[in-house]
Amino acid sequence: MALTGGQIRLEHSHDGRVAHLIIDNGRYNIITMETRQVMADRFAEIDADANVQVVVIRAEGEHFTSGGDIAGFMEVEPFDLTDLGQNITAAARSPKPVVVAIDGYCFGVGLELALSADIRIATDRSRFALPEMKLGMIPGSGGTQRLARLIGLSRAKYHILTGERITGQQALDWGLTSHNCADAAELEKTLDHVVTMLLSYSPAAMRTAKEVLDRGIDGPLYTGIELERKAYSMLRATHDFAEGVAAFGEKRAPRFEGR
Repeated sequence: MALTGGQIRLEHSHDGRVAHLIIDNGRYNIITMETRQVMADRFAEIDADANVQVVVIRAEGEHFTSGGDIAGFMEVEPFDLTDLGQNITAAARSPKPVVVAIDGYCFGVGLELALSADIRIATDRSRFALPEMKLGMIPGSGGTQRLARLIGLSRAKYHILTGERITGQQALDWGLTSHNCADAAELEKTLDHVVTMLLSYSPAAMRTAKEVLDRGIDGPLYTGIELERKAYSMLRATHDFAEGVAAFGEKRAPRFEGR
């Protein structure tokens, strides 16, 4: 089944356990204001679907996305832009692991979308940039904060202040991506491998790990460690942990249920 709207298709695979959000809006996959809201709406559907364990964001065509609809910004009242980053970055709030497959341009709001996900896989020819400075603007959907946390303050300042592009190899070396694939074919193979791995694990454990990582990184080390300790203790009482221990002892694959 595929749902459309706002240049985003929602499709499912692996018996419905993987939700695919596919950007499809011309050669450069421009992200309009409508696209932003549809992304949030689609994530609301996905988050409410207990059968979905993994989310994949990808795009049709030559490029992931060249960014937002520039002219469209002038049609929005300044006050309304204060909530700009809440819709396109719904992936950051989803309890499910979100994987982004990137090929070609990943600019502006497209990079902010990718930064809000958990795992970023890209091709060597991919290029990343936050070029808002060239318009007399700054990134407005989490780009300044998330990029700095991933690649370091000094590099983030340089690339945001200059708008200079980050290469596929630099993205891998700096921790912006987890894989740098030679081409689109290898990207597909790597994506399938990562998704298959995620599907084999406990949804409860993955949900908890994502929350501990995201919450802990923004606080002092002792706060993060305390959060980790309590989450570890909570998971000890789950069915999935008991199943994982039993499967290990019986030398078989575990049958996780997400509880």
